[in-house]
Amino acid sequence: MTSPIDRIRPAATTARQVSDLAVAFGLTIAPGQPADAAVTCVASDNRVAQPGDLFVALPGARAHGAQFAADAVGRGATAILTDARGAELLAVGSTVPVIVADDPRAILGSVAAWVLGNPAEGLMTFGVTGTNGKTTTTYQLDHLLRALGWTGGLIGTVETRSGDRVIASTLTTPEAADLQALLAAMREDHVRTLSMEVSSHALAQHRVDGIVFGVAGFTNLTQDHLDFHGDFESYFATKADLFTPARARRGVVTVDDPWGERMAEAAQIPVATLTTLPGKAADWVVTDVAPHGTGSAFTLTHRDGRTLRTSTSLPGGYNVANAALAVAMVLEGGSDIRDVTDALAAADGLSATVPGRMEVLATAPRVVVDFAHNTEALELSLAALRPTTTGRLAVVFGATGDRDPGKRPFMGAAAVHGADVVYVTDDDPHDEDPGKVRTEVLAGTGVTDPGTGAPGSGTPGTVEAADDSGSRTVEVHEVAPRADAIRTAILAAGPDDTVLVAGRGHETIQEIAGVDHELDDRVEARAALAARGA
Repeated sequence: MTSPIDRIRPAATTARQVSDLAVAFGLTIAPGQPADAAVTCVASDNRVAQPGDLFVALPGARAHGAQFAADAVGRGATAILTDARGAELLAVGSTVPVIVADDPRAILGSVAAWVLGNPAEGLMTFGVTGTNGKTTTTYQLDHLLRALGWTGGLIGTVETRSGDRVIASTLTTPEAADLQALLAAMREDHVRTLSMEVSSHALAQHRVDGIVFGVAGFTNLTQDHLDFHGDFESYFATKADLFTPARARRGVVTVDDPWGERMAEAAQIPVATLTTLPGKAADWVVTDVAPHGTGSAFTLTHRDGRTLRTSTSLPGGYNVANAALAVAMVLEGGSDIRDVTDALAAADGLSATVPGRMEVLATAPRVVVDFAHNTEALELSLAALRPTTTGRLAVVFGATGDRDPGKRPFMGAAAVHGADVVYVTDDDPHDEDPGKVRTEVLAGTGVTDPGTGAPGSGTPGTVEAADDSGSRTVEVHEVAPRADAIRTAILAAGPDDTVLVAGRGHETIQEIAGVDHELDDRVEARAALAARGA
């Protein structure tokens, strides 16, 4: 896991006076402390503070950031921004200016952008939000923009790229101070375009303040993160905030679901709509979808007559939607369709490899690792693999502990509906009892007495399921820990079977009761494949 020290920041900065900052944002400098100093960067984590930083001491759930200000100053911070409570904690003994704001988190992004010279203004910026598909869409965006000859930057769940520099990501969207430092570093790396995932948490927590995206994109909205947002309406409203003048100049909204239609109506900026559904009206329409290698070819047409044909190497109709969204965003950003067509042809379509997103590790049996971690994503992944599976389709998955428990039985039901063999296991239990989480997932399968999946364990639990091809008997197993479930599923598969390992994708750390354990589904799957070969 990336540590806080892995933060990318600019090598060269311009000094800004604290007194000028206070005037620019209408803030006061606490009396009794030094009145002025120069700052060159911003940090909200004392562990990454460096000489010349403005340390922003935020109130937290367990402690106030002001309690760590002395450490930040010891590391070289030359000023502190905090709230009234933080100023009280710092009233005695502060050796640097203390600037006071009513809500420092709400202005952190804008302050960091000001200190660093508004680095986003020099970039062509694309921000993608939605429940599923953000990562894939941003990778496809970056792939296309690089094919057009731009030096690209990428920020998202899997990794952060600044030109050729790459580090692992710890958050889908970085904290505001880290994000602005990263953008300033991208400016030094001569990055011209930015493809970025924008999570609902980031919007709610002001992490993307200080950026006005050139083009914002919306994929879809399904049940997830309701433990944070409370209900769908709040979740939707947070996502909709990206489609306001303070956040973006224009947008592209996928309207394949009712939430997309609502997003297009609620947007306060000009938006183009996109659909992959036959007969549905939109500004951009996907037609003539056909198999193409491991993925699909498709035609994208605008209502003004502009059209192109390209392909994506990723399987499934939802990946056609992701790819089409990426292309439409680039076109809405001002690129000429002839240039885009030529770039896609030279790049063999949208062929970016997305770590942990429908990543194929073997073909006999086919083993696929995917990040599908909620009900609809699981449904879509299974539906994408079903048409090309000549044998049985198996799925290994679990649900996250301490997160949105309401979706657990629905995930169990989705697995039974889409697969022939179901292995319910653990995802990230966090501080919740893993067995309890599995039981709640199993409740949705309709099986109360699942098999263990172990050799010689006897008859597995079974349930009858039906789809367009008719009814079938589905095996249901409960196997933990997760590494055992992956191994069991792969060793039991026939050469014509497909095993989908769903839920964690690229992740390499599993948290159990506050302890981080190394666990990479791809590593475990390859080990099981090697044992199978032996």
